[in-house]
Amino acid sequence: MIQKVAFTMYPVVDMARARAFYETTLGLTVSKPHAIWTEYDLPGGGCLALFATNDMAPSASAAGIALEVADLDALTSKLETAGVTFKAKLIHSPVCRMTVVLDSEGNQIILHELKPKA
Repeated sequence: MIQKVAFTMYPVVDMARARAFYETTLGLTVSKPHAIWTEYDLPGGGCLALFATNDMAPSASAAGIALEVADLDALTSKLETAGVTFKAKLIHSPVCRMTVVLDSEGNQIILHELKPKA
């Protein structure tokens, strides 16, 4: 039986480049660094793992991790300045606003900000 989501894994081509993106551009703190497998424990729970492999290719069309952010507009501005590729800007749902970006390897990341409750 499934107990919980253990982690989200992204294949990466260049681990150094990918780590620079997640640590410098997004500001995540590495929890388990390794040349082939690097993990980021996320605030509030969850884990993102980067896996350097030639067996799988990064994909912008596959499912993506959704990271909740406090200020989507400020982060969007920072990422635009850093030259990050945007797949979709400001998608509105009944409960949140989202922007979809690509990491340095071509994996999709959803940035998600909850709307204030009425």
